Amino acid sequence: MIDVALYQPEIPPNTGNVMRLCANSGARLHLIQPLGFTLDDARMRRAGLDYRDQATIVLHADFAAFRAAIGDARLLALSTRGSRRHDQMPYRDGDVLLFGPETRGLPQALLDELGPERCIRLPMRPGSRSLNLSNSVAITVYEAWRQRGFDGGE
Repeated sequence: MIDVALYQPEIPPNTGNVMRLCANSGARLHLIQPLGFTLDDARMRRAGLDYRDQATIVLHADFAAFRAAIGDARLLALSTRGSRRHDQMPYRDGDVLLFGPETRGLPQALLDELGPERCIRLPMRPGSRSLNLSNSVAITVYEAWRQRGFDGGE
């Protein structure tokens, strides 16, 4: 399956929604600290309902710890500055989809390190700034899962 990584997420309900998505799709969720909230935040629990217990969640102290934990997995960054549309990326088992914080996105240095071939964007109308984080994760995870025949789903 595909893994999802949230880099320094700031808004608890978004993370709760992503947690619920991961539980329902079978994706593992990586949370890269620092977080803008505590994991017991009521707003996150409300958005995630009771899915936290069904989701596989891995907490990482920082980006270096996250990179060490995922090893050789292919890391794909989602950004409004991405060069490739999300539906043009051939996803594979074990890919890790990395999303930045809601107010600033992923650091440019990180995108530069990955290179344009691993930086993906979601299409938007001209003049639009960005989509909601949890919506972006859902769109991308379901496209990756669709390409893989919804393996494990019913």
